[in-house]
Amino acid sequence: MKTIATLVCCVALVFSGSVAAQSEGRTTPTPACQIKGNISTKTGERIYHVPGQRFYDQTRIDPSKGERWFCSDEDAKRAGWRKSKV
Repeated sequence: MKTIATLVCCVALVFSGSVAAQSEGRTTPTPACQIKGNISTKTGERIYHVPGQRFYDQTRIDPSKGERWFCSDEDAKRAGWRKSKV
Protein backbone atom coordinates (compact mmCIF):
# COMPACT_ATOMS: atom_id res chain seq x y z
CA MET A 1 0.00 0.00 0.00
CA LYS A 2 2.85 2.38 0.84
CA THR A 3 4.36 1.79 -2.63
CA ILE A 4 1.11 2.80 -4.34
CA ALA A 5 0.83 6.00 -2.27
CA THR A 6 4.42 6.93 -3.14
CA LEU A 7 3.78 6.28 -6.82
CA VAL A 8 0.61 8.41 -6.83
CA CYS A 9 2.48 11.21 -5.08
CA CYS A 10 5.33 11.16 -7.61
CA VAL A 11 3.03 11.01 -10.64
CA ALA A 12 1.11 14.02 -9.31
CA LEU A 13 4.34 16.00 -8.91
CA VAL A 14 5.56 15.17 -12.40
CA PHE A 15 2.19 16.02 -13.94
CA SER A 16 1.84 19.34 -12.12
CA GLY A 17 5.35 20.35 -13.18
CA SER A 18 4.68 19.58 -16.83
CA VAL A 19 1.48 21.64 -16.81
CA ALA A 20 3.33 24.62 -15.39
CA ALA A 21 6.05 24.32 -18.02
CA GLN A 22 3.48 24.19 -20.80
CA SER A 23 1.53 27.24 -19.61
CA GLU A 24 4.73 29.28 -19.30
CA GLY A 25 5.94 28.15 -22.71
CA ARG A 26 9.06 26.36 -23.84
CA THR A 27 12.34 27.70 -25.16
CA THR A 28 12.71 24.82 -27.64
CA PRO A 29 10.12 23.14 -29.87
CA THR A 30 9.07 19.51 -29.52
CA PRO A 31 6.93 17.42 -31.87
CA ALA A 32 3.95 18.11 -29.59
CA CYS A 33 4.72 21.82 -29.06
CA GLN A 34 4.79 23.58 -32.41
CA ILE A 35 2.95 26.83 -31.62
CA LYS A 36 5.27 29.83 -31.96
CA GLY A 37 4.97 32.61 -29.38
CA ASN A 38 6.41 35.72 -31.03
CA ILE A 39 6.77 39.26 -29.61
CA SER A 40 6.00 42.04 -32.10
CA THR A 41 9.00 44.32 -32.69
CA LYS A 42 6.60 47.18 -33.52
CA THR A 43 4.18 46.99 -30.59
CA GLY A 44 5.67 44.54 -28.09
CA GLU A 45 2.44 42.55 -28.29
CA ARG A 46 2.69 38.80 -27.58
CA ILE A 47 1.24 36.92 -30.55
CA TYR A 48 1.21 33.19 -31.21
CA HIS A 49 1.16 31.44 -34.58
CA VAL A 50 -0.13 27.93 -35.25
CA PRO A 51 1.06 25.68 -38.10
CA GLY A 52 -0.73 26.55 -41.33
CA GLN A 53 -1.22 30.24 -40.56
CA ARG A 54 0.04 32.79 -43.06
CA PHE A 55 3.18 33.91 -41.18
CA TYR A 56 3.95 30.67 -39.32
CA ASP A 57 6.85 29.51 -41.53
CA GLN A 58 8.63 32.88 -41.57
CA THR A 59 8.21 33.51 -37.83
CA ARG A 60 11.45 32.89 -35.91
CA ILE A 61 11.51 32.35 -32.15
CA ASP A 62 14.25 33.99 -30.06
CA PRO A 63 14.02 32.81 -26.44
CA SER A 64 16.49 35.52 -25.34
CA LYS A 65 13.78 38.08 -26.24
CA GLY A 66 11.12 36.24 -24.23
CA GLU A 67 9.66 34.38 -27.20
CA ARG A 68 8.38 30.87 -26.56
CA TRP A 69 6.95 27.64 -27.99
CA PHE A 70 3.56 26.40 -26.78
CA CYS A 71 1.85 23.01 -26.85
CA SER A 72 -1.73 24.28 -27.27
CA ASP A 73 -3.81 27.39 -27.91
CA GLU A 74 -4.98 27.18 -24.30
CA ASP A 75 -1.39 27.21 -22.99
CA ALA A 76 -0.54 30.29 -25.05
CA LYS A 77 -3.72 32.14 -24.00
CA ARG A 78 -3.19 31.23 -20.34
CA ALA A 79 0.32 32.70 -20.57
CA GLY A 80 -1.09 35.98 -21.92
CA TRP A 81 -0.53 35.62 -25.67
CA ARG A 82 -3.15 36.22 -28.39
CA LYS A 83 -3.59 34.26 -31.61
CA SER A 84 -2.39 35.82 -34.86
CA LYS A 85 -5.26 37.29 -36.88
CA VAL A 86 -3.86 35.97 -40.18
